[in-house]
This record gives sequence, C-alpha cells and structure tokens, in this order.
Amino acid sequence: MLKETVATAKTIELAVSAACTELGVTPEEVEYTVLEEPKKGILGIGASDAKVSVSLKMTPALKAYEFIENIIKNMNLDASVEIVEKDEEGVTIAINGGNLGILIGRRGDVLDSLQYLATLAANIEKSSFYRVTVDVQGYREKRAETLRGVARRMSEKVLKYKRSFALEPMNAYERRIIHSECQNIAGVTTRSIGEGADRKIVISPEKK
Repeated sequence: MLKETVATAKTIELAVSAACTELGVTPEEVEYTVLEEPKKGILGIGASDAKVSVSLKMTPALKAYEFIENIIKNMNLDASVEIVEKDEEGVTIAINGGNLGILIGRRGDVLDSLQYLATLAANIEKSSFYRVTVDVQGYREKRAETLRGVARRMSEKVLKYKRSFALEPMNAYERRIIHSECQNIAGVTTRSIGEGADRKIVISPEKK
C-alpha cells in the first residue's frame, strides 16, 4: 500500500488532487508539504509547476493496516495486506498469500485474536468505536458458508426428531451467523447458553 508520494501540477490544489488519485484516497485523508511553489514566469518563460509531498493521515484504518503489516513482516510471511473496504465506521483488511494457516488457527481462533489486536490499535486515542475486520484468504466467508450449512442440517434434525440439539462452542461472530440462518427456517428457534469460550447455540423446535 502506497502511503506517500510526490506530485507536480500547475497549481498546488491540482498537485494534491493528482497525488490523492495515485494514493487512492480523498483529500481529507492526506496531509501535504509544498516543496516548490508554482511560477508563472514572464510570457511563459521560466514557468514551473507546483511540487508537493503528500502522505496519508494516521487514521484508525491506517493504524489497523500498519499493525497487520508489521505482524506479517515480523513473521517473515510471504503475504500481501490490502484494505478492501473502508468507511467512517470501520475497515476490512484482507491478507492473501500461500501457507497462511498459521494466521487462521483452529476454527479461526488465531485470526480472531489478530483482529482483536488490530481493533485495539485502531481505537487508540479514539472516543468512538471503530470496527476492524481482518480476513485471511477469504476464510471468513468460507467459514460462514460452512456454518450456514451446519445451521440448515441441524435444523432438519430438530424438525425431524422434535427435540433440541446443541452445537459446538462458537465465538460471537459465528453464533450470529447461526442465529441469522435459523431465522429463515420455519419451525425452529435458537438461543445461546454457557459462558465465555464455552458459549454455544441450542436449536429447538419452535413452540406454537
């Protein structure tokens, strides 16, 4: 990810705009230093463009990105880090490369820890909460689809045997996926039981 650049144009404003285009950000997300003022010259002779140095402001999204980037570098992993989605409320950071299972862990536990730490980095000195989502090689969507399948299969068992079934312990993110999928299945209801790492979902027949 390019974080700073130098650009030239007829005016300072146009130079900053060109730099923002190269960086892929808006003018509100950068700060700049004028290296050379534009000169009109006399009858065009001696005229020169403005030259500016433009760099990204240290936003919550950039703090999270740099945290992840440093982790990857310190672990000597052959991987790329990219901001794939960003707004005022949060950012989604994707990590791609080969043999990155170490960043995912068992059922995504390492990935969840990485995301938690990146969230802490993004929210330093910030009064309101800024959401950070970290994904590795599309793991989260693959895992989400797997969980949706689990929700559908277990719901079929609930409807067939007219009894409740408890799923394995899951984190809050995964439980939300199960709850959401079961809401689309007529005849079943869900609830969470347990505390902390042992918290899990129970799928039950809906009482009429």
